[in-house]
Amino acid sequence: MAFRNIVKGTLFLGGGAVATVFGLSHLTDSKRKTRINFVEAAESVRPSNQIELPSREAQLLTLENTKEFDVLVIGGGATGCGCALDAVTRGLKTALVERDDFSSGTSSRSTKLIHGGVRYLQKAIMNFDIEQYKLVQEALHERANLLEIAPHLSAPLPIMLPVYKWWQLPYYWVGIKAYDLVAGSQCLKSSYVLSKSKALELFPMLQKDKLVGAIVYYDGQHNDARMNLAIALTAARYGAATANYTEVVRLLKRTDPVSGRERVCGARCRDVLTGQEFDVRAKCVINATGPFTDSVRKMDNQQVSNICQPSAGVHIVMPGYYSPDNMGLLDPATSDGRVIFFLPWEKMTIAGTTDTPTEVTHHPIPTEDDINFILTEVRNYLSTDVEVRRGDVLAAWSGIRPLVTNPNSADTQSISRNHVVDVAESGLVTIAGGKWTTYRSMAEDTLDAAIKAHSLKAGPCKTVGLFLEGGKDWAPTLYIRLVQDYGMESEVAQHLAATYGDKAFEVAKLAKVTGKRWPIVGKRLVSEFPYIEAEVKYALKEYACTAVDVISRRTRLAFLNVQAAEEALPRIVDIMAKEFHWKEQRKKEELESAKRFLYYEMGYKARSEQLTDRSEINLSPADVDRYKKRFHKFDKDKKGFITILDVQRVLENINVQMDAINLHEILNEVDLNKNGQVELNEFLQLMSAIQKGFVSSSRLAMLMKSAEENLDQREPIPVDRSGGGV
Repeated sequence: MAFRNIVKGTLFLGGGAVATVFGLSHLTDSKRKTRINFVEAAESVRPSNQIELPSREAQLLTLENTKEFDVLVIGGGATGCGCALDAVTRGLKTALVERDDFSSGTSSRSTKLIHGGVRYLQKAIMNFDIEQYKLVQEALHERANLLEIAPHLSAPLPIMLPVYKWWQLPYYWVGIKAYDLVAGSQCLKSSYVLSKSKALELFPMLQKDKLVGAIVYYDGQHNDARMNLAIALTAARYGAATANYTEVVRLLKRTDPVSGRERVCGARCRDVLTGQEFDVRAKCVINATGPFTDSVRKMDNQQVSNICQPSAGVHIVMPGYYSPDNMGLLDPATSDGRVIFFLPWEKMTIAGTTDTPTEVTHHPIPTEDDINFILTEVRNYLSTDVEVRRGDVLAAWSGIRPLVTNPNSADTQSISRNHVVDVAESGLVTIAGGKWTTYRSMAEDTLDAAIKAHSLKAGPCKTVGLFLEGGKDWAPTLYIRLVQDYGMESEVAQHLAATYGDKAFEVAKLAKVTGKRWPIVGKRLVSEFPYIEAEVKYALKEYACTAVDVISRRTRLAFLNVQAAEEALPRIVDIMAKEFHWKEQRKKEELESAKRFLYYEMGYKARSEQLTDRSEINLSPADVDRYKKRFHKFDKDKKGFITILDVQRVLENINVQMDAINLHEILNEVDLNKNGQVELNEFLQLMSAIQKGFVSSSRLAMLMKSAEENLDQREPIPVDRSGGGV
């Protein structure tokens, strides 16, 4: 087996000082020239002139009827889609299949950072580790490229490193400045030191005690699932035959007439949605399946040793008020030695990640232990004025990071910090490991290895500087045109511009008139998020096939607030049913499937465990009496439970209008035994859970409190859901 551990050694302008330390400065000029050549090459590539992307059905026909592709990529994550884009822009006839949706695995469940790796640079300097140094260089180069080619989906983000001991200030400052130096001319913005008062001014939620100052450095942030999708759509735009929900059943093989050995020559595929099977033949097959790397390798050869060491990383999402709008936080040394990021994202706050060994599964589930670990670390860095509540967790997810080992090294337990390209005796090319930021260079190395191993006729890599879908004509002021030309809310227009780039106008054209004075078009799916109904229709053009595709990867609603996602589901399914001509049974199946996804994979299960019919009631006698009085204001007939009719009667008394559907949803959040009514014991369990911080922003609790305070008044009471915790 030919095995290569690939590490790019790209150096940058301004990084010579650090490069000289490692004796690598002689590579700078040649790499600089190579990058210029790559940019010129990228400019020479032109996508297909088709206005619309080919439908999924058309892509499947291409896969089935093409006699032979040059390259077949298995896996629709960032690396797989990157391989497809690299191959097709080199002039190779390219196919890609993915058993689920594009970015349905690890690539949509990241920390949302595009970064070089401050930790890796620290290890490189402390251990004089050239491999680590090269890894940081490569990632910083790729960070700059990704920010350039997808400006609508990515942006620089300042990240604060708070310092609580005086000796750490110069220590961290040197390390962060080295990070700037390695980036050279591609440094986003220069890092800087803050005094205690200035740090608290920029991050007022920070723990004040013993704080001596802070250091701020810059990395990139992106919308990971949309970025992955942009890579896939760009590959399709350039002519690659790409299909999601297309599973590889087995690899096809032929006997080489010269060597007599079996060679992989394609794959038997199955359309997951219809069950239809067909063969896709290719000169070269690339395995880019992330955590599932070994399962595909064993399709080729059952005897190969595993190279993937899966590790679970859990993240949680909390309300936006937990962090400033444009400043992240890095905890460089948690209680168990891990690193925690605390970042603003999509007007919410994301915190993570954990790093624990796990089994490979298609449906990873965030555990309560991991969620509480993150909350504990967050509490250590936030002011005691900020009560970090378990109930404020709006969503939680687990992603499986595919760490890899070198199967040919003496120490097979040694986990590689880089990506590896493995060319098997059968010709199967495997790309594994690496990180989100370096997907493009990983794809380049993979295609270089594939071209060499299979003697493919192809040009040089052309993906440096190659704009991704929606990026070329995007501008920071693009959203203003959406507001002016279509009469959209500013928040919705900004969201569309930041999500679809220059394709935002295509989404706007699908938007329906609201019937209001303002906004003129753009009906929201849920009131507190800028996602609109037109995005569901447009998602189908982007190969969305299920409701889960829409709530998790075309929009990011499931990752931001699972309750809001569940609330939007019926309307999303209705729109999809009309476009796909689904019958009632299929609609029901879609709803159930999406709710299972939210329940198990996005943290709803963890939420439900905070309030069950077995939850303890820890309330003082005075609190019990107070809450009973509040309950009985609704339960006038002393039935021992309240129904929708009881709530409607009280709301009418205080002139509040609310439709039955919303009332049903509000009661259903607390109705533990699902009998259509909230009993006194359930209400007391709810109030106890709220007091302990396990549940927050309960609509029923807020509504009943407001009603109690305003029963004698005749003013409307706002009862919009403020977020809802999981």
